[in-house]
Amino acid sequence: MKLMSLQRAVARAVMQPLTVSEHMQRSAPGGGRMSAYAARFIKPNDRLTSFERLEIYNRQYWFRLLSSMIEDFPGLRAVLGGRLFESMCKAYLTECPSRSFTLRNLGAHLEDWLRQNPIWIRNKRALALDMVRLEWADVEAFDGPAKPALTTEDLSEIEVLNLQLGIQPYVQLLELHYPVDDVLLEVKNGDDTADFASNAVLNQKNHSKVRAAAKLKPAQIFLAVHRLDFSVYFRRIEREEFGLLSALRSGKSIERAIELAFRKSSIPAADRGASVQRWFQSWATLGWFCRPDENVRGEKSREKRA
Repeated sequence: MKLMSLQRAVARAVMQPLTVSEHMQRSAPGGGRMSAYAARFIKPNDRLTSFERLEIYNRQYWFRLLSSMIEDFPGLRAVLGGRLFESMCKAYLTECPSRSFTLRNLGAHLEDWLRQNPIWIRNKRALALDMVRLEWADVEAFDGPAKPALTTEDLSEIEVLNLQLGIQPYVQLLELHYPVDDVLLEVKNGDDTADFASNAVLNQKNHSKVRAAAKLKPAQIFLAVHRLDFSVYFRRIEREEFGLLSALRSGKSIERAIELAFRKSSIPAADRGASVQRWFQSWATLGWFCRPDENVRGEKSREKRA
């Protein structure tokens, strides 16, 4: 058997979902007995059969994936509850198996998948989707790309940039229906149970988090998820701030972005200039400004010529 064929055969077996009792299935990929499938490329030893040796890798593969999902989506686990969350993860990973060399990308399609499979979030749809969006934004903000930040001196050359500013790619802007940032911070801050803690303690803590998430009342919030000094922060912002940042990111000129941000705003016209000045100063201090993407600038130039 050639190396690539061997790798694919092992991968197919290892990536098969486990049974309800968390053991390797008896049926091989494509049909037939798994014991015969394993014997084709794995030798038994004096302690384990070919099937049992392959089963070790099958189980460890799934245990690691589920562990990674728990690490990346503890807030969603609190919303759904441990058992439903685990079943949901198994269904998601079966339909959207890992295609990346890193577990970092494991949950990249979870939001879209849940929208297509709403049975898993039932009457908690809006809350669950808000939490997934926040937790994936957390991942993106932590290790997303960064461009050279514009300094105060650079900002004096705005006219050279055609009155446009870019927003750092790692800054994630979210409009949410629930204050899920509070729940997620509570879940993360309370997740200090030692590895040797009993299942009873873990289940008790999980139930309390589920109850807290279930009591969460709807409330529209606007959030900027960003990183600073290698840590991720959730920063609540005003609706107008959100609109201004979103417009700048889409390539709008500063003048146009301000105009869009204050449409239907309750902020008095006399106070808007001071608000914009305060926001820009804060964003510049945090290093959120960068030069606009060349593609966006090119599109805007073509629009103006048209």
